[in-house]
Amino acid sequence: MLVNTRAWNEICYSLAAPVYDELIAPLEALGFRAARRRALQLLDPQPGSRVLIVGAGTGLDLEYLPPGVEVVATDLNPPMVERIARRAERLDAKVDARVMDAESLALPDGEFDHAIAHLVLAVMPDPLAGARELGRVLKPGGTLSIFDKFVRDGERPSLLRRAANVLTDALFSDFTRELGPILEAGGLTLRHREKAAFDFFTVAIAASRG
Repeated sequence: MLVNTRAWNEICYSLAAPVYDELIAPLEALGFRAARRRALQLLDPQPGSRVLIVGAGTGLDLEYLPPGVEVVATDLNPPMVERIARRAERLDAKVDARVMDAESLALPDGEFDHAIAHLVLAVMPDPLAGARELGRVLKPGGTLSIFDKFVRDGERPSLLRRAANVLTDALFSDFTRELGPILEAGGLTLRHREKAAFDFFTVAIAASRG
């Protein structure tokens, strides 16, 4: 059986990079775009603030950030990072695009005012490690924008969700993760949570306890 690991993710997303925007376009049109916009409205980064995007993909979140923010956008896959840089150039946005593993960030402690983790916490092989890294690089009181799929904390996933997860977790994403334990691992406090995109996804804002 295939296993959702760091190496597997590198292979899959590197292969998908040239056509990723086209592959995800229907989902963006049907709900992802609105969820990204809503999540970043709630985050509300101000000009001059430093923002980290982990698992940035091709940089689809960049167009919803205001001018004047300083962005470091990371992804595990070099082909994705190349596309982030090209998108930033088209948008005339100040973006430092870097190849980096979100579970082991080569970044200083307390470096960022805000962080963005969209469609990545359910993909990480070890989301607790990813959350610890996000909590580490955020300033005390810094905020994290989350857009992903989670079950309610303490809720047993439906039979359909568990059945689908047998395949999705092996290939690319876990459908049965709880947000609460992930935030706790990162020393993060949930400030806001709401349903998004088909009522299957979640938009949330969390803050670093410092």
